[in-house]
Amino acid sequence: MDKLQDLNNFILQYGYVAIFLFVFLQELGIPNPITNELVLIFSGYLTYTGTLSIMKVILIAVSADFIGTSILYFIFYGLSKHYFFNNTPIWLEKFVARLGKLKQKIEHGNRWTIFIGRITPFLRGYMSVAAGTIQIKPKIFLTTVLLSAITWSGGLVLTGRLLGPYWKEVVKQTGVLQFIGIIILLVITLLFVGKHVSNKLLLARESKRV
Repeated sequence: MDKLQDLNNFILQYGYVAIFLFVFLQELGIPNPITNELVLIFSGYLTYTGTLSIMKVILIAVSADFIGTSILYFIFYGLSKHYFFNNTPIWLEKFVARLGKLKQKIEHGNRWTIFIGRITPFLRGYMSVAAGTIQIKPKIFLTTVLLSAITWSGGLVLTGRLLGPYWKEVVKQTGVLQFIGIIILLVITLLFVGKHVSNKLLLARESKRV
C-alpha cells in the first residue's frame, strides 16, 4: 500500500491525535511504520490544502516531540542515578569519569551539543538517552530540547507547507522515500557546514584574544 495514502487516511480519520501519537511514540523509542519526517512534512502539506491548521499542527508536533523525548530522558536519568553512577563497577570507573567530564563540559556552556544532536537525523533519540545517562541537569536538557523541538518538528511542518504547490510533482518525480532521503541529506549537510563555520569563527575569536 502507498504509505502516503495510508497516512492520509489515518490523519483524516483521527485528526490531530494521529499526528501526536506518531511523533510521541517514535520519540519514546517505539518504532513506527512511518517515519516522523514523513508524518510532519505530509502534515505540513495538508495545512497547505486547508485540511489542517498550520498553528495546531506545529503546536501538536512540537508538544509530542518535547514530551516524548523528555520522558525518555527521565527514564534513563532515573536508571543511571540509581544503578550506574552510584554503583559503578571497578572496570567501568574510567569510562564513568570520562562521562563526568563530558557532563561538566555540556553544563558549562556547551549545551549546543544536545541541540545539534536533537536536530540530527538518526541521532535524535540517542541524544536523549545519552543526556539522561550522564545526568545532564533537567533544566539544561529541557530548555535545549524545547528549542530543538521547535526547530526540527516545526521546521519540517513548515517545509511541507512551503512545498505544497509543488508536492504532487515532487513526489511523482522522486518517490516518497527518496524525497524524505533528500530532505534528511540536506539537513545533515547544513549541520556539517554550520558546525564547520562555527568552529572557524571560534578559532578566529580565540586567535584575536591571543
